[in-house]
Amino acid sequence: MNERSPTSMAAPAGADTPLSHRITFSDAVRVWARVAALSFGGPAGQIAVMHRILVEEKRWIGENRFLHALNYCMLLPGPEAQQLAVYIGWLLHKTKGGLLAGTLFVLPGVVCIMALSVIYAVLGDVGLVRGIFFGLKAAVLAIVLEAVVRIGKRALKNNVMLAIAAVAFVAIFFVHVPFPMIVLGAAVIGFVGGRAGLQPFLVAGGHGGSHGKAVPDAETALGTGVPAHARPPLAWSLRVSAIFLLLWLGPTLALFLFLGGENVFTDIAVFFSKMAVVTFGGAYAVLAYVAQQAVETYHWLQPGEMLDGLGMAETTPGPLIMVTQFVGFMGAFRAPGALDPLVAGILGGLLTTWVTFVPCFLWIFLGAPFIEGLRGNKALSAALATITAAVVGVVLNLAVWFALHVLFREVREVSIFGIPQDVPMLDSVNVLSSLLTLAALVAVFRFKVGMIPVLAVCSAAGLALYLTVGVF
Repeated sequence: MNERSPTSMAAPAGADTPLSHRITFSDAVRVWARVAALSFGGPAGQIAVMHRILVEEKRWIGENRFLHALNYCMLLPGPEAQQLAVYIGWLLHKTKGGLLAGTLFVLPGVVCIMALSVIYAVLGDVGLVRGIFFGLKAAVLAIVLEAVVRIGKRALKNNVMLAIAAVAFVAIFFVHVPFPMIVLGAAVIGFVGGRAGLQPFLVAGGHGGSHGKAVPDAETALGTGVPAHARPPLAWSLRVSAIFLLLWLGPTLALFLFLGGENVFTDIAVFFSKMAVVTFGGAYAVLAYVAQQAVETYHWLQPGEMLDGLGMAETTPGPLIMVTQFVGFMGAFRAPGALDPLVAGILGGLLTTWVTFVPCFLWIFLGAPFIEGLRGNKALSAALATITAAVVGVVLNLAVWFALHVLFREVREVSIFGIPQDVPMLDSVNVLSSLLTLAALVAVFRFKVGMIPVLAVCSAAGLALYLTVGVF
């Protein structure tokens, strides 16, 4: 077969031609490295980057297939954007493709957070770094809001899906309904609606409608069929799952046996291994618990340092949950034992990252073949699409939460009808941050400026403000 660009090689419906004949592995390396380098802005922004590159630009995967994979990843514990990368990489180039995509997706974040953690531990609160973060936060807020709009346009195909997203937002933002309950409720509603043949649920995962032209699966390199490697025997799934289960829990068990249960590295491995199976609802949903345990139980961090780590994760590529690497770094840095503090911190950060992300490969390699086999099930597709609609409301909640803490210096908790709510203090508006955010929003929405230029200009503006104003 002659080599041609993936865009010009639309596979016929049902085609099972190995994709390696059409998309080389070196092509995949370049594209996934690009996705990783641009993955700023939390899961909403990262998913939008993948959609823009893989669906709209490269046409390696179609709209329906992308949303089907995303819907499954939304159900899993852990960072859904990284799991989506593993899923799509696996569809394109088998197990090695999933390993490549998932590893490259987190690698820039690992490097950036580690470097910033070292600077933070050695130099403390560096004004220049704080100035850069100040500008980056404004850019990230604009990028996240733009991503919410992009994903919402493709997931909210009708008024029913729009209503589900709105109810999900109200439920989690005002009533504080746990995210798993929102997911479960959306799944039940979608499944029942799909089984009943109700049209709003059957078309929810379909075409772009009035929100813009979607990319049909049949016009992509992956096509509409299920690749042969996506239909592996059960023995393959069990064997691969056993390998990743050993890679995940093996180091934890070894640390417990050789260092005992009172060692900081054992504590890190055990604690974050537990986090890997309960982190439903995205990073914000679990970071409050992580912060409480890290400060009050393990004494890894001082009060307020968790927000510094969150600022690092918000403004660097990779999953937001990468902030846990900072937590693990600081914990080991402050209890190094016989090791040099910096060496202990680096090992603690890497250990945290390992037990946080290795399970993601396990969930995909174990469950993705089953989910691909059910891709034509209308009731299941309706349930998953309804979950995505609900998640749009949840992501909007995260964007609003972020805006409160970027645009205001002080946010106070008050009780409304017996329910605690975060309310900004209007006299604490951060004028400089608000103006910078407004400029970023205009650049993104009005002039369609790309993500990297917006991040670069805002970070430079934050640095300039620090050098001229000195305080924020």
